[in-house]
Parts: sequence; C-alpha cells; structure tokens
Amino acid sequence: MDQPLTAPSTMGQETDAANGYVTVELAGYPVRALPSQRWRASTLRALNSGNLDAFAEGVLHPDDVDAWYDGDPTQDEIGAWVAQVAEAGGETLGKSNGRTGSSKSTRKR
Repeated sequence: MDQPLTAPSTMGQETDAANGYVTVELAGYPVRALPSQRWRASTLRALNSGNLDAFAEGVLHPDDVDAWYDGDPTQDEIGAWVAQVAEAGGETLGKSNGRTGSSKSTRKR
C-alpha cells in the first residue's frame, strides 16, 4: 500500500493538509502560514513596501494573527521565519539566476 507523499518535517514544521498551511515557529509562537507559493501579489507588495503587519495578516492563519502582534518579531526573526515557511512548503527563497544569453549567435555589423 503506497503512502501519500508529504513535505518533510524540519524543526517542528508541519504541513496542515486539511487547510494548506504550514506551521513554523515565529518569535516563540507556533504559527500557521500559507506556503510561499500561495502568497498573493498584494501580500508580496505589502512585504516589499515594508508593511509587515499587512503581510502577516495576508499569510497567517486568521487564528494566528494575534501571535504576530504578541511575539513582536525582529527583522532577523521575520527573515528567518519567511525562509522557514518557504522551506516547509517545499520552496527555497533566493535570488534568481538572471537572464541567460541567447542560444542563437548574431553577427555584429
């Protein structure tokens, strides 16, 4: 009998298959967050513009938003947490490889 595949559990991180959240500790609180591939563009804009509270409200399970405010995480804790959420969801965050050169050669004039 085949077992269903699940994301690896690392450092207490778990995937809640019932509602699609991953659980990762943030500032001493276990919180459920959407995997990074499910973050909406508006939530990413909030993150990129520095509106961390709006970002947290967009990615955290509604029942866990209070933990964000109670934990009052530092920038370092937030950065580490975002990376752990991505890893728990099967992604890794990082810089893209950039553009690659054309496979076709062009003649210079």
